[in-house]
Amino acid sequence: MNTERSYASRLATYLTWCNDREVEWSAPGFVNLLRFRDWLVSTPLPARGRKGTGAPRFRKESSANAVLTTMTEFLRFGVGHGWVPSQVAESLSQPKFLRFVPHGFESGENGQFRQVRARTIKFKVDDPGIECFTPDQVDLMIRLARHARDKFLIVLMRATGMRIGETLGLRREDLHLLADSRSLGCRSKGPHVHVRRRPDNINNALAKSVKSRVVPVGEEVVLSYRDYQWERAEVPQADECDMVFVNLFRGPLGRPMSYPNAKQLFDRIAKWAEIVARPHMLRHTAATEWIAAGVPQDVVQTLLGHASPASLSPYLHASDARKREAVERVAREAR
Repeated sequence: MNTERSYASRLATYLTWCNDREVEWSAPGFVNLLRFRDWLVSTPLPARGRKGTGAPRFRKESSANAVLTTMTEFLRFGVGHGWVPSQVAESLSQPKFLRFVPHGFESGENGQFRQVRARTIKFKVDDPGIECFTPDQVDLMIRLARHARDKFLIVLMRATGMRIGETLGLRREDLHLLADSRSLGCRSKGPHVHVRRRPDNINNALAKSVKSRVVPVGEEVVLSYRDYQWERAEVPQADECDMVFVNLFRGPLGRPMSYPNAKQLFDRIAKWAEIVARPHMLRHTAATEWIAAGVPQDVVQTLLGHASPASLSPYLHASDARKREAVERVAREAR
């Protein structure tokens, strides 16, 4: 749901720009698309602070690329439905031969799939890589979390690599934290969590993958959940809700936590810890730690719920620390 909200906002930016300049959105012309691209980074964003008196802010090129990607895919979608002329879609990309392919990419018997279409309306930016936490940062976030519920949220996401939508969409029946869950009608062994897609969640939390999966958890998750249950029991309204994460400290009490609630939580902790902290970084952290620990890639792919092995490619790049460790280990063995 949060992804759809982001796409809608980016698309609204493009449509509003066209409307303000009386440009036909379905046939804007290549020159106007270039003007839109430059406008994205040259026009100040609304100022923050009281009464809009904050310092001017500008959209980063990487953020502008996200808007341009959404615009491009929407126009291509429009071609298939007859809303947009085909020549518009053709101007949005050009042929490109992939000299290097990501892990898991199928090039074809004669390399025919190396020829792809590359976007023409974009900024060239350096790939910053994935953002994740260090172990010390995760420990600090857990210590700074004021409530057992918030600590459990952080511990669970770091241990399972679940997306925030999957986490907020959990119901109590999804948590099988006993050593043996056969009494619950479940054959999975050991403590674990079921990740399921439910379109009817009243907080609009939605798992991205339509395929359910089981993610094992350890003692830290079990103990953290126990502490949260003691805290939750102090709020009678929470008994009426089957969702795992609910409002306990502000109204409406007992209602499921929403994505804005979770974002506010991470924003507060980030301010206290003086770090950048977003929910999705815990997913990156889990994946990075699994890869570094030597967990097979097919296992990591299953734990994360990725449909394609290529989705793991961002986590497979060796960090400076890991490269240094490898060189020093070989040197020690040589000595």
